[in-house]
Amino acid sequence: MLASTVWEPEKPAEQLAPDILRSMSSASCFLIAGDDGDVVLNAGTLYQGERHRERFEELLGRPLDVRKFVLMQSHNSHMGGWGAFVGPGVETIAHEKFVDGRLDWTLIDEFARRRMTRLFEVSIGAENVRRRWLETPEPELDVVFSKSYEMDVSGRRIELLSVPGGEIADGMAVWLPAERTVIIGNLFGALYGMLPHLTTIRGDHLRSARAFVESVNFILDLEPELLVPGHDDPVVGNEKIRSDLVRIRDAVQFIHDETVKGMNDGKDLWTLMAEIELPPELRPVAQGRGPVRWYVRAVWEEYVGWFKAESTTELYATPPRAIWNELAEMAGGPDRLAARAAAHVAGGRPVEALHFTDIALEVAPENDAARAAKTAALEILLERTEGEAWDEIRWLETELALTAGA
Repeated sequence: MLASTVWEPEKPAEQLAPDILRSMSSASCFLIAGDDGDVVLNAGTLYQGERHRERFEELLGRPLDVRKFVLMQSHNSHMGGWGAFVGPGVETIAHEKFVDGRLDWTLIDEFARRRMTRLFEVSIGAENVRRRWLETPEPELDVVFSKSYEMDVSGRRIELLSVPGGEIADGMAVWLPAERTVIIGNLFGALYGMLPHLTTIRGDHLRSARAFVESVNFILDLEPELLVPGHDDPVVGNEKIRSDLVRIRDAVQFIHDETVKGMNDGKDLWTLMAEIELPPELRPVAQGRGPVRWYVRAVWEEYVGWFKAESTTELYATPPRAIWNELAEMAGGPDRLAARAAAHVAGGRPVEALHFTDIALEVAPENDAARAAKTAALEILLERTEGEAWDEIRWLETELALTAGA
């Protein structure tokens, strides 16, 4: 994950195919070069845009002649550096939902910054997280479209296609019909071949499993010979592309169908999260952002929202922690809770242990026994990830660090 999204400004741009260049960063920037004008796709973050332009010009050996600037999605990491590419004569293009996507982030900018710092401070630094979320200026759009938008630049036909099933509703793919080439951005997320990021623990809208399947089918119908993902190397050959995309699509369809079936059979969310697993032939070819159980929950909540109908208390503003002091007192104090947590750890039940340490540490944040039990539980959970599910790993690592420094 970090290798595919790391920002190393000293590195040059790369030529992926004739006239198609990539400048890698936390969200890569692409150039479709032409003798009579260039097209730029994305701009990286606020602090990356200028370097993206320099990289392209260094590889081309000439200044850019940008005619069209395309914002493939509204996340800060994709559009923040737009100022490096726009100017007189440059047409800025985005999906019609781009403005709503930007509004989502700007309305909760401080909330998003805090969540993102928790997950990404190690990889990009707290100051860069702050700049990305609080200082990114908003671009002025010249053209917006709904389903598709076609343009000719330097004698090349370029089609912009809405693919709302990926990371965001304003996401798009860029199709070059003469070259049978499709640039999909982050339709599948940061890593090609992984399960799509249907839910994020950093905080974002739920993504629709059904819309994702529809978007993948849309790309399959193009029958591309070259597929350029947002970060990883291009995939060559229609047979290989079809095999990969069908596997990803069918995995998401399986999770969706099994979750819906379980809901109709009367199973609760927690049972389905524990039970549903992908068969070997549908397991993703790349490590993902989260485990299958997160995707099960995303499908559940896409259909029925936050109310699980398990307790009347869900309907009110009094959280479970409101009675934790009383529970701790009735249990005999935080040391007794910590001892029970340690017993769960010893029995290989780390999540049960965390339920107890949550209560103990709410009552007595400095309780050494509770902190030790929580650390042991987190270490077990981290080991069980087996190095997969990046966001889960990063959350657990951050929790371990916070517990050690409490």
